[in-house]
Amino acid sequence: MQFSEHWLREFVDPPLTSAELAHSLTMAGLEVEALAKVAPAFGGVVVAHVLAVDKHPDADKLKLCRVDAGQGETLQIVCGAPNVAAGMKVPCALVGAELPGIRIKAAKVRGIESFGMLCSARELGLSEDHGGLMALPADAPVGEDIRAYLALDDRLFTLKLTPNRADCLSLKGVAREVGALTGTPVALPTIREAEVTSDRRRDVVLDAPSACPRYCGRVVAGIDAKAPTPGWMKSRLERSGIRSISAVVDITNYVMLELGQPLHAFDNARLVGAVRVRFPAEGEKLLLLNEQTVVPAADTALIADEKRALALAGIMGGEESGITNATAELFLESAFFSPDAVAGKARALGFSSDASYRFERGVDFAATRDALERATQLVLDICGGQAGPVTEAIDHSHLPKREAVRLRVPRAEKILGIRLGAEVAARLFKGLAFPFTHEGDTFTVTPPSHRFDIAIEEDLIEELARLHGYDNIPARLPQGTLAILPQSEQACSVWRLRRLLASRDYQEVVNYSFVDAGWERDFCASADPVVLANPIASQMGVMRSSLIGGLVANLVTNLNRRTERVRVFEAGRCFLRDAKGDQIAGVLQPKRIAALAAGPAAPEQWGSATRPVDFFDAKSDVEALLAPWQAHFERIEHPALHPGRAASVSVRDKVVGLIGELHPQWVQKYELGAAPVVFELDLDAVLQQPLPGYREVSRFPTVVQDLALVVDQEVPAQALLDCLIASAPSFVREVMLFDLYQGKGVDFEKKSLAFRVVMQDTEKTLSDDEVEAARVKMIKAAAEKFAAKLRS
Repeated sequence: MQFSEHWLREFVDPPLTSAELAHSLTMAGLEVEALAKVAPAFGGVVVAHVLAVDKHPDADKLKLCRVDAGQGETLQIVCGAPNVAAGMKVPCALVGAELPGIRIKAAKVRGIESFGMLCSARELGLSEDHGGLMALPADAPVGEDIRAYLALDDRLFTLKLTPNRADCLSLKGVAREVGALTGTPVALPTIREAEVTSDRRRDVVLDAPSACPRYCGRVVAGIDAKAPTPGWMKSRLERSGIRSISAVVDITNYVMLELGQPLHAFDNARLVGAVRVRFPAEGEKLLLLNEQTVVPAADTALIADEKRALALAGIMGGEESGITNATAELFLESAFFSPDAVAGKARALGFSSDASYRFERGVDFAATRDALERATQLVLDICGGQAGPVTEAIDHSHLPKREAVRLRVPRAEKILGIRLGAEVAARLFKGLAFPFTHEGDTFTVTPPSHRFDIAIEEDLIEELARLHGYDNIPARLPQGTLAILPQSEQACSVWRLRRLLASRDYQEVVNYSFVDAGWERDFCASADPVVLANPIASQMGVMRSSLIGGLVANLVTNLNRRTERVRVFEAGRCFLRDAKGDQIAGVLQPKRIAALAAGPAAPEQWGSATRPVDFFDAKSDVEALLAPWQAHFERIEHPALHPGRAASVSVRDKVVGLIGELHPQWVQKYELGAAPVVFELDLDAVLQQPLPGYREVSRFPTVVQDLALVVDQEVPAQALLDCLIASAPSFVREVMLFDLYQGKGVDFEKKSLAFRVVMQDTEKTLSDDEVEAARVKMIKAAAEKFAAKLRS
């Protein structure tokens, strides 16, 4: 919304500078996006009358002009403008004048003295037009300063309005706001009912009252459509960003800017029968004023006569019924179109208009007739003619309702953090011209017809805050007591896990919880995931029940960018259906931590040969995360993982996650090349840790024994290890697997597992008999349970 400050000050003139007024509006929620001067700084330019024009004796393109500039004597000025002519009035820069980038001096031009310069609009910095001199009206007073005559000290305000403040899309609305903010009286234009001097009228029928509950129209006969638009009106339109077209069109635009009511004028001679507001017939077409032929949607209201469509209601008029220079009789339209009926319709057709911009936000439905009378006044004053009676059709049941809103002053004070009181609230509501009643600190306010944004108590509280001034509300920092939260010794923080994985060369990622349903089928075999009612994208339609899908997608992204070595992890929530129901309340949201490793196990280097990452690389990362707990791994089948290269992860006999290579089927489907290794753990289980306890440090030497046991191929190493640990005496400190052998000397159906047993007592040095007894006991337990034999 752009407008002239001078125009605004004709309605309300507060004792504020331009900058102070802009600040006041911005602090009231009407952001002044720009405040610009109409013209650059210059001086010494006056209105001049060209008395005579003669040819320059030494130049074909120059002319010698005698000019009356109101200085008491005739000036001789050499001019090269093609449109200079005797009798015209133009701006004249006197000797000594300062123009943008130039100072005017007396000079000789081709041997002829010149005392000044006749100016174009470009030379004054008013526009880029340099095709000739800037012609002024014939009644321009000779000698008057051009800045005063053209009001060039004016400033242009540009407001960046929020969609709820359509009432300020007019000078009337902005003036109301300024009056309420400053307490300055507002003098709006006086609107008189035009004298009816013609019996010409046209009926109006509302076939679509839901889209247009009020429509006013009037025939004005005998107009002069060729009448020029007054300079003051053209200037105000241009300074509001609207170009002048013709007197009638300019009048409708002027009233729209002044009162906020879009209007339209039809050539009455082109209309047939009654004017109807209706919805379009199937396949009906309309040629608009912008030369675009459209097929309106079924819910787009039309203005039509008995023969054809005339205009898109509240959006744009039609070419076939528009005003031309030959128009002698017009039909003026002023109507209220429902915001719901107009919203989005223009954008759907690929354009926008000032009318649709206002109607879709809400126009004052009580001022429809006033706008028609104001436009009629201007038409009669500028174009002449005889006004007919107003034809009005109204459906009160479809007009917007204005429900009273309750305001509690104590609640407003609590929300705003300031003291107001009932007296201040009453004064502010009076400034806004809001009808209200109140009992004590409770107000009942009825929103006026031009305010579509007042519906609940918080809206009224916002009004009080605006008028009080946002900058007058003190900024108080919140105060609260802080206490250090207790940190359990039996739980570590997720940040420690993040740092640990980062130290092991992983990078953290954060993926969407919304995933493709295909991921759930592939990696979780989930046929019934948690489905989103309103997904942000078709490929993000369900909630994830595993973090693996997102990590695989990260790998695909990196491989597409030729990054071969990828190590990523994520900690986040997953979403599983509760067996008790399928509602949101029945969805479990466990926290998990997962990682994926692909490509070389280590960055390329000279110290070691390049090898691909494998199961055991990821296994060591899992063991580091779960330390000091002893992790146990058992073979499992999982839809996401390679059969035979997948294991469950258990701690204290409880399964807390899984680990393995990605299934070859998904490696091929997602074009991964080589299978990555992934693991996923329950985060709460990983965060638990044992309470630190004292353990005596032995001063006696350790005894190390190696046991190589031959067992069947199917015997898991973990099961044999657990058996040895369970049968070991108390002085056995550690049992670990350090070798797997299959080959010469071992049957084809067998394998050799070598374990290192570390023994140490805290009270004495172990004897050979004690060591041998422990060794025999462990071998015997393995033989009984797994038929293990000591390898010779």
